[in-house]
Amino acid sequence: MSPPSSASPETHYLRIRREADTRRKSFVELTEPRIHIGMATCGIASGALETKKAFEEALAERRLSARIHSVGCIGHCYAEPIVVIDNPASGFPPILYPETHPGKAKMLAKFFVEEGDPRLEHILGATEPNDMIPVITDYPRFNMETRVVMAKCGKIDPEDIYDYIAEGGYAALAKSLQEPAARIIDEVVSSGLRGRGGAGFPTGRKWELAAGAGGESKLVICNADEGDPGAYMDRTILESNPHQVVEGMILCGYAVGAENAIVYVRAEYPLAVKLVTRAIEQARKLGLLGKQILGSPFDFDIQVFQGSGAFVCGEETALIQSIEGNRGMPLHRPPFPVQMGLNGRPTIINNVKTLATISPILENGADWFRGIGTEQSPGTAIFSVVGNVVHPGLVEIPMGVTLRTLIFDICGGIPNQKKFKAVQIGGPSGGCLPEEFLDTPIDFDSLIEAGAMMGSGGMVVMDEDACLVDVSRYFLEFTQNESCGKCTFCRIGTHHLLTILERLTQGEGRPEDIELLQTLSQDIKNGSLCGLGKTAPNPVLTSLQYFMDEYEAHITEKKCPACMCRSLTAFYIDLDTCAIGCEACVAVCPTDAIFTTSTRKKGVDLVRCVKCGECMVACPPEYDAVRRVSPLGLAPAVEKPKETPRKE
Repeated sequence: MSPPSSASPETHYLRIRREADTRRKSFVELTEPRIHIGMATCGIASGALETKKAFEEALAERRLSARIHSVGCIGHCYAEPIVVIDNPASGFPPILYPETHPGKAKMLAKFFVEEGDPRLEHILGATEPNDMIPVITDYPRFNMETRVVMAKCGKIDPEDIYDYIAEGGYAALAKSLQEPAARIIDEVVSSGLRGRGGAGFPTGRKWELAAGAGGESKLVICNADEGDPGAYMDRTILESNPHQVVEGMILCGYAVGAENAIVYVRAEYPLAVKLVTRAIEQARKLGLLGKQILGSPFDFDIQVFQGSGAFVCGEETALIQSIEGNRGMPLHRPPFPVQMGLNGRPTIINNVKTLATISPILENGADWFRGIGTEQSPGTAIFSVVGNVVHPGLVEIPMGVTLRTLIFDICGGIPNQKKFKAVQIGGPSGGCLPEEFLDTPIDFDSLIEAGAMMGSGGMVVMDEDACLVDVSRYFLEFTQNESCGKCTFCRIGTHHLLTILERLTQGEGRPEDIELLQTLSQDIKNGSLCGLGKTAPNPVLTSLQYFMDEYEAHITEKKCPACMCRSLTAFYIDLDTCAIGCEACVAVCPTDAIFTTSTRKKGVDLVRCVKCGECMVACPPEYDAVRRVSPLGLAPAVEKPKETPRKE
C-alpha cells in the first residue's frame, strides 16, 4: 500500500461531492424544460436514439431552450422509449410518457415544452417535483416495488459520475475507508445478504473466508456473465448505474484485502462494456480508484474482461478458466476460488446485483436491510419478468412477495383475457410451477421447496396456450447446447433427455418414456459436476410432476392439448367467419397452401402447409377465422377446387 495523504478520505470525498452538488444545483434550478430519455439497450432497441434526434430537431426548429438528459432504464421495458419531461413553467410536475417515438416527441415539444399543455391522454405517470427525476408516485407499479439496487436507475446519466455522486454515490466508500476493514465484513454478515447470482450463499461468510485466506495478492471478480434466456438484470444495472457496482467492488476489495479486480462481462453486451469501462475511468480520474484511494493507504484498481458468451462460464471455476485463456470448464472443488482462484490467487467472485447491494447496506445499516424481505432472505429480489404478461420488464420487490402479487398486481396479469398456466423461475435450469403455487413467497428457500429456484432472476410467465412438454424441450435444448461436455452425465444424459422430448413433440412418444425421463433426470442431477448439469433437468422434473396429463396426451393420444407442437398441429379456416375477398392469409403463406373454395372463401391445403402459423397472425381480429387444432384428424375437410389443365 502507498503512504496515506494527510487529509481524511471523507475530506477528499467532500471536495468531489461539492463539485457534484454544484453541477446538480445548476441542473435542478434550470427554468428551462428538462427532457430525460431512457437510453439503455431496451430503449435504444425501441427507437430511443431516433426519439432523441426528433426532440433535438423539434427544439431547434421551434427555437426552444431545453436540456436533454440521457438516463438509464427504469424497468418498464414494455413502454420504451420512455421520456420524462419536466417543464417548471407549466405548473405540472415531471410527467412520464411511454412509447415516445419521433412523432410523439415532436408533438410533445410543441404542446408541452413550448405551450405548457402536457396532453394528459398520453401519460403513464407523474412524479413529485423538486428533484432531478423523482420516483413516480401515481403509477401503482412503482408503489409496489422497493428499490435498493435500482434506486438510481433511470434517474442518473450512467456516463456522468457526478450524477451518481450527487445522489450520495461513494459516500459509503469514503466512510468505510476510515474504519477497520473487518467492520465492513461484520456489517455484511449482520445484514444477512445472500448472493444474488443464484446460489444464495451468504455473502458475508464468503468475504470472511476470502479475508482469512492466505496470500497477499487477492482478487475480486464481478460476475456479469449473464446468459439466461430472457434475463437482463445485470446488463440493465451496468447500463443504468455502473458506478454502484464499481463502488461495491472497491468496498469488497478493501474488506478482504485485495488490490485488483476484474469485471467479467459478456461481449454480447457492448453498451454495458462501454459504460462500465467509462465508469472505471471516471472513478480513477477522481481518485476513487488506483493508488491511495481518497487519500487513504488503500490501492485498488479494476479492469474489464469480455467473455466469449458461453453460458457455463457463469460458474465460478469455469469463469476463472476463461480468464486464464483456457476453455471455460468447471473444476472440482475444493479448493474453492476464495482459497485458490485466478492464477492460484485467492479470488472472491460476486454477482452484479450482490455488489450493487453493498453500498446501500453500509450507508443505511444492516438493520435497515434486514427490515426488508424475510428473516432468512433479507433484502430485495430483482426479476426480469417476460413472456405472457401485460407489463414485462424489470421489477425489484422485497423478498417474500408472492408470485401472484408479482405477476398479476405488479406486472398486470395475463394479456388477451387468457388464463395463467405456469411460471418458469430461475433461468433455463429453473422449475415450472402451476397455478396452485401462485401464493408461494418469492425467496430462496420457498422456491426450492416448491421445486423451482431463485436463480439469477429470470422469470417466464406462460398462458393457457403453452405446451409444457415443448417448453421443457426448449430449455433442455439450451442447456444441452451450453454444456461444456466435461461430465458424461451432463454431456450424454441431457442429449438423451432432449431426444426423448423431441420425439414426444413429434408424436413419436412411447409408454416407457415417462419413467425414462424421470430416471435420466435424477441420474443427471446426481452425477454432474457443476450447477448447469445438476439443475438442467429441473424443467423436465417439475413439468412431469405438475403437468403429467400433457405428457400422457402426447404419448397415448399423439395429441398436443395446447396445439403448440408443430408435428401434432394442423391449421384450418372457419368458413362461418372467413370474409369473402379478404386475401390476408394468402399474402403471407410461404408455400401457397391457402386456396379459394367454391364459396369464394379460403381453405388450407394440409399437404402444402408447413404449419408456420403466419396465416393465423395475418387474419384480421374482427374475423378470427384461422384455427389451430390437434390432432390432424380434427381439421374439417374443405373441398379444394380441381386444377384446370393449362391449354397449350
